[in-house]
Amino acid sequence: MGKLKKNSKRNTFDYNKNKKNLKRKLRRKDKPLIECPQIRKAWDEHKTVKQNLQDMGLSAGTKGMLPIKPKKDTKSDPTEAVVLKPYVIKEMEAEASLRGKDRTTCSTDMIEYVQHMVKEHNEDYKAMARDEKNYYQDTPKQIKRKVELFKRCHPDEYAAFIASLQSQKST
Repeated sequence: MGKLKKNSKRNTFDYNKNKKNLKRKLRRKDKPLIECPQIRKAWDEHKTVKQNLQDMGLSAGTKGMLPIKPKKDTKSDPTEAVVLKPYVIKEMEAEASLRGKDRTTCSTDMIEYVQHMVKEHNEDYKAMARDEKNYYQDTPKQIKRKVELFKRCHPDEYAAFIASLQSQKST
C-alpha cells in the first residue's frame, strides 16, 4: 500500500493580509491579566478600562488627578464620577492594613555562633568581641544586632535555649 498523498498546496505568503494588524487584533481580544482579586471580581467585561476604574473609584494614571492651579469656581464638578463600587477600595485597604509575615531567618552557622556567645558571655558584648570564636572580628554592636536578630527570628528557640542555660546554672 502506498502512502497517503500530502496536501499539494504549499504554505505561501498572503500579500493581501496585513500581519501587523492581525497580530494587534489577536492581542486586543486577550483579556487583561488582573492580579488583584478585588479588582478582578468587580471587573465588567463590557466596559472600558477607564469606565471600570472610575466605577471602583480608582484612576488609571496620575495625569489630571491633582490640579496644578487652584480653580476659581469651588462648586462641585458635574463631571466628577460617582463611585459605584466603593467596596473594592474598602477591601483593598483592609488587605493593605494586614501585617505581612516576617520571612527573615538566620543561618545555622549564625545560630550556633550566637548560642556559643550567649552561653559563654551572657549579655557582655565587649567580651564577645574579644572571644576567640569571633572569627570575623565583629564589633560589640554587630554581635548585639546578630543576637537580636536571632531573638526576633526564632523566639521559641531562644526562649528554650535561655531556659536550658538557667537550668544548667541552677544544678
